[in-house]
Amino acid sequence: MSTTNDTHIADQATTISERTREVSGIKKLLNRPDFGAMSGVALVFIFFILIAGDSGMFAADGILNWSTVTAQLGLLAIGACLLMIAGEFDLSMGSMIGFSGMVIAIPSLYWGWPVWSSILMAFSIALSIGWLIGYVVVRTGLPSFIVSLAFLFILRGLTIALSILFTNKTIVSGVDTVAENDWLAPLFGGEIAAGLFTWLASIGWIETYNDGSPLVTGIPMIIVWCLVLAGIASWVLLKTKYGNWIFASGGDCNAAKNVGVPTNKVKIALFMLTAFCATLYASCQVLEFGSAAADRGLLKEFEAIIAVVIGGTLLTGGYGSVLGALFGALIFGVVQMGIFFTNISSDWFRVFLGVMLLIAVLFNNYVRQCIARTK
Repeated sequence: MSTTNDTHIADQATTISERTREVSGIKKLLNRPDFGAMSGVALVFIFFILIAGDSGMFAADGILNWSTVTAQLGLLAIGACLLMIAGEFDLSMGSMIGFSGMVIAIPSLYWGWPVWSSILMAFSIALSIGWLIGYVVVRTGLPSFIVSLAFLFILRGLTIALSILFTNKTIVSGVDTVAENDWLAPLFGGEIAAGLFTWLASIGWIETYNDGSPLVTGIPMIIVWCLVLAGIASWVLLKTKYGNWIFASGGDCNAAKNVGVPTNKVKIALFMLTAFCATLYASCQVLEFGSAAADRGLLKEFEAIIAVVIGGTLLTGGYGSVLGALFGALIFGVVQMGIFFTNISSDWFRVFLGVMLLIAVLFNNYVRQCIARTK
């Protein structure tokens, strides 16, 4: 009888242990900042595979289209994500895109500068402006929302005014012509793996034109930059002391200062990062399309914030994931191009973004409450 009772007790203990592990696993999954975005990506892909699977959306050129849109937003989302984890916002990113594009185009076309020198100047000026925004925020204590909003208007106004002053127009074309033999231009406007796609076309794995050339000639550099930057940012955030400083700066800035975290330097550096990301986006865009426009980047700062929030980063700071931000950008890219492939009116796209943002915020808040109750 005693042996039977012992066996029964052992079975109960095993069952309890298994349930505990299951609860712990679920809690660990829910605790991932990118859990909601991963679920969203799965749902979006399932939806468009069912609705637009035969429309070419998942052919090589279709994949390239939504991957490029994803990478464009992903570049901005990476910088915005780290800054938001540190508890700050940068609303000047969209205006920085247009401004940096003009800084590259005008000297190259009207002043006779080599394209490489214009690119380097654009990055230098952008990093200086990012430093200035961060310095004003940390020295004055003003909300970064207000400070960066001011620079949103300053940069957009400068872009329009300077382009009219030097060129008498707001769209400057012809950069691709002067960049043909430039040594730095292919790093932003070129492609990689061209031989691979030629080979894939030769064996019939991807579609070709009538002359046999591949429909997709290579992977644009903006996708490469996005993946490289995402890998570096994730490593810094999760594996280095600086990543801990970023989380601490957004979690409790005063407590972080008290234990020696250089919160001011961290935040200034992250404002410089967002400026770098915006200029990287502008460089790739100008050299890919061969033109710059004063209205480039309009509302991109808000799209980046939406991608970051969908990716699980809290608006209050101290919690987030670069991978989640990329998933948010992927949802954005797939839906934007998916609407085109399904022939749904693009007028509904902004509606979708607003709904996704609201759902993401509500979901993130629910997850935080669940975690708090289980602690």
